[in-house]
Order: sequence, then C-alpha cells, then structure tokens
Amino acid sequence: MRSFHGLVAVAFISVIAFQSCVVHGNFYRDVYFNWGAKHSYIYGNGDNLNLLLDKSAGSGIQSYNSFLFGSIEMLIKLVPGNSAGTVTAYYLSSTGNYHDEIDFEFLGNSSGQPYTMHTNIFTQGKGNREQQFKLWFDPTADFHNYTIHWNPTAVVWFVDSIPIRVFRNYKSEGIGFPNQQGMQVYSSLWNADNWATRGGLVKIDWSCAPFMAGLKKFNARACKWEGPLSIIKCAVPTPFNWWTSRVYKQLNWDQLGKMKWVQDNYMIYNYCTDYKRFGGKMAPECYKPQY
Repeated sequence: MRSFHGLVAVAFISVIAFQSCVVHGNFYRDVYFNWGAKHSYIYGNGDNLNLLLDKSAGSGIQSYNSFLFGSIEMLIKLVPGNSAGTVTAYYLSSTGNYHDEIDFEFLGNSSGQPYTMHTNIFTQGKGNREQQFKLWFDPTADFHNYTIHWNPTAVVWFVDSIPIRVFRNYKSEGIGFPNQQGMQVYSSLWNADNWATRGGLVKIDWSCAPFMAGLKKFNARACKWEGPLSIIKCAVPTPFNWWTSRVYKQLNWDQLGKMKWVQDNYMIYNYCTDYKRFGGKMAPECYKPQY
C-alpha cells in the first residue's frame, strides 16, 4: 500500500503536469489557419485565438509540428447562446486512410441546454469508439482546460485536470493503439447541423451568427515527430521523455475517484454498452480494464 506521503507526491506531480501555466506555445508561431482564415484571428501576443462561423464559412487551425506522445493542452471557451448545429472540434490526427486520431468535439445546443462533449479515438483508420458526456459547468462562461495526455501506455482525456476517459495500450493482444504515427493538433468551428444537435433535427439559427469559440494558451509539451525514428525515440523511458515515467503509467486514487464521479454522473453514451449498434459484437478492448 502506498504511504500517505507517496500519494500526496503523486497527486502533486500530476497537478503540476497538467497546469496550463507551466509552459505554453504561441499561436502565431505554432499554428496556421488551414481554412476560413478570414473568419479567425489571433490576438494578445499570440496567446489567444478566436474561431468564427457564419453562413459563408467556418474556420480551423492546424499545428506546424506533428507529435508522438506527451500532453497537448488547450483552454477553450465554447460558443455561447443558441449554438445548435455547430461543432467546436479539438483533436490530434495523422493523415491518410489509415490515420490515427484522438478527439474532443463539443456539440452545440439550444439556449439553456447543456453541451455534449464527444470523445473518440481512431487507430489505423478505425474509429467507432465514442464516449459522450454532459459537462458539469457552463463551458461558455469561461475558459476551461482540455488536455489529451498520450504515452506508450495509454491515452487519457482530461477536463480541468480531471480524467474523464482512458484508452489503454493492448496492441500486444491485437487491439489497435496510436503509437506509430505522428499527429498534428487541429481545432475548428464548423456547420454540422446535419447531425450535431438531436441527430440533425435542430438546425443552425443563422440569425445568431457569427458564432465564436475562443482558444487560449495552446500547450504542446510533447515529443516532436521527426519520421519513423521517432517511434523509438519518443517511447524510450528516459528522464527527458517525462511522459514515460512511472507516475504516468497509472492514474492515482484521487484521479480514479474523480473519473468515476464523471462517468457515473455525466456520461451519456459509451460504445462499449451499445449492444444494438454493434449487434452484440463488441470491440475487444471493452472486455479489458482501461485503468
């Protein structure tokens, strides 16, 4: 059994690792507009960026660098008011038909209704691993920290330092895991009213446009992808590769308790329990412990 002091140390290290103030990038330096540049702008010395959507177009950004393992953080303030039909996306992705991808997507709502936070992971082009949550705060009132922590052991999605989901590496058992491809960071605001709100029943009210989502303090404390040699370089357990240290191989007790609270109270969809959708043929990781 761990000592009290050991637990405190683990908790302290974990808090430090996911605080946005420790280190942050610069939007001017680290990203570019891959579409809708006229609908976006950077301000505040490069710490802040706004994505805009109107009837003519949405907008999106993409990081210059690709990464393999580490922590990718973004502070996001979602579209306020009647945002039905809009989606604010924040995710990592490689390219090609057999791409890897790790997603946060925020599905808009009619005024007064909670956002849906949609998460998913693709390995070698295969997805269908969605988990969805309602948020326990108003994500339009202020900025909140959304972090994707990714190492050779697991992918963990965090909201304000609270883990909400884990996808563990069982590649040795034939279950896909994203550890062979560098991924760039993306964020976008776009029209998804064919599916985003109540399955597409609620369309965008363009009289509320332009819609705006705010991004702040993008942090990519991660291993820069430099080709296939990075598969080994970024995974080798060294002090420089801090994400490989023992403390990141397993959530601590406090984190496990917080994740259980979120999943018990705010999870609204889990692909591992949707027997009808998959005809009872559930993904093999659904029978494996994730944390």
